[in-house]
Amino acid sequence: MILGGSGFIGNAIYKELRSYFDTYGTYCSARRSFEDNQQFYRYDMEEDDIHLLLDKIQPQLIISCLRGNFAAQVQAHQHLVEYIAEHNSRLYFISSANVFDAYSKYPSYENDKTLSESRYGRLKIKIENMLLRLPKEKTAILRVPMVFGNASPRLKEIKVSLETRVPIEVFPNLIINVTNDDRLTQQIHYLINRNKTGIFHLGSTDVVHHEDFIQEIVEKIGNEEPIYKRVFTTNEDRYLAVLPKSNKLPKNLQVKYQEIIDHHVQP
Repeated sequence: MILGGSGFIGNAIYKELRSYFDTYGTYCSARRSFEDNQQFYRYDMEEDDIHLLLDKIQPQLIISCLRGNFAAQVQAHQHLVEYIAEHNSRLYFISSANVFDAYSKYPSYENDKTLSESRYGRLKIKIENMLLRLPKEKTAILRVPMVFGNASPRLKEIKVSLETRVPIEVFPNLIINVTNDDRLTQQIHYLINRNKTGIFHLGSTDVVHHEDFIQEIVEKIGNEEPIYKRVFTTNEDRYLAVLPKSNKLPKNLQVKYQEIIDHHVQP
């Protein structure tokens, strides 16, 4: 069961897994494509009790891609933890590089201590800490950097900005790693097949300056007159990158940032 199955990442995971597993998803806002899909259930975490859905589907594996109200997310995951503890189920939680956004001098690895200055990062840490109290074989925490790909909101926003001549924000001193929906969903599929649990960093194995990466994407799209707004949050280079060290995936599932640009960005 994919919680948040109608979102960009959740729906990409659903499409990757549906041919191999009896896969269900949830959606919140009404859209005909999800209302008509027998495998999708409406779930509003601010109004609905997740226990009712869990009891109905009785999933062996739950993937959480929930977005929205922070307090409702915390409560939903508290209920998920209760369910996982009592049933023969596993929970895969899509977390974020932002759990490390208070650190800036180095990339972050799986066993590094989390610390965040942002509300979003602190939310992810709070949920991660809940899951870490469960038996190790019951959960996987999947920390993800910025996600690109042809259908991604980030790439769509760049294309709209180019068409409307709106400046694109770039952060010259920010060093990141990245991924895309295709590679991320393949990695998650592998982790499920191999019954992997623990903490995984699912981004490119190398890093790049945010400004350079965005400029290369714009070049690939083919726009010759982009407008950039350069945002300096610090005078020194700052890292927001989650790199794998102790839980590396097979070579064929690893990705470099250049591959994301070359093979997964269409003009």
